[in-house]
Amino acid sequence: MDRPVISFITVNYNGFKDTCELIQSLQSCIKSIVFEIIVVDNASIVDESIKIKELFPNIITIRSEKNLGFSGGNNIGIHEAKGKYIFFINNDTYIEDDKIIFLIDCLEKSSLIAGVSPKIRFAFPPQNIQFAGYTPLSNITLRNSLIGFGQPDIADFNHPCTTPYLHGAAMMIKREAIDRVGMMPEIFFLYYEELDWSRQFTKAGYQLRYIPDWTVFHKESQSTGQESPLRTFYLTRNRLLYAWRNLEGVQKWLAVLYQVTIPPIKSILINLIKGKFKLISATIKGIYAFIVLPNKNQ
Repeated sequence: MDRPVISFITVNYNGFKDTCELIQSLQSCIKSIVFEIIVVDNASIVDESIKIKELFPNIITIRSEKNLGFSGGNNIGIHEAKGKYIFFINNDTYIEDDKIIFLIDCLEKSSLIAGVSPKIRFAFPPQNIQFAGYTPLSNITLRNSLIGFGQPDIADFNHPCTTPYLHGAAMMIKREAIDRVGMMPEIFFLYYEELDWSRQFTKAGYQLRYIPDWTVFHKESQSTGQESPLRTFYLTRNRLLYAWRNLEGVQKWLAVLYQVTIPPIKSILINLIKGKFKLISATIKGIYAFIVLPNKNQ
């Protein structure tokens, strides 16, 4: 078989049905290029890599006996990938057409462009936009916005633009850029890893782009939930970790000080009123986990 142009990598964790639907959409829609699909089963309760391989014998499946998180799972896939471009795509997504060539064209236009993300829309009606680019993170509060989030898919969001960060649900990166910058940072485990990685690319002099000509549909947060203790823990810890790794000097210490005071106090008070004591515990544990975490810059 010809060397694939794109290696699609998706991480599966107890998500057999979603992963199969993603594979089916890729195989049925994309006809214009040679590609490979790599599924990394991240220690699902049952080895779903075997079941997936039985249904789709032409794809590559890899089983990890330990849950290595979003980054660790994707890094396993990178080692196996043979494509010129590596497309990281959430297993709870799907596509409906073969316009991926627009993303390839963008990457081939300039050696300065390391990666692109397509338009991402929510999978469920009314299928509003989830991602049409990012605004930059603020220096101290570390807050930013998803451009177009929750809005109808109108012409305003059909303009390609530079974005400070790619979206982890769907991002395609040049293999040569990964070889230069390094693998996805595994210290985050879940959340903020693609923001940190995007920052590493831009610090190395690369640009990142949003390309609206192709759409990926995302079944958002089926795996963790919007108010789960798991999500609260990692968002709390990793926001601090991002500040520590990517800011400098006084700005860094002000950001860390802010993140261990104002947002946690507000969150704890709100969850105390609501009686959500597990979320309070997750917030406190997230701060503590950051404080005791060794090798924060690795």
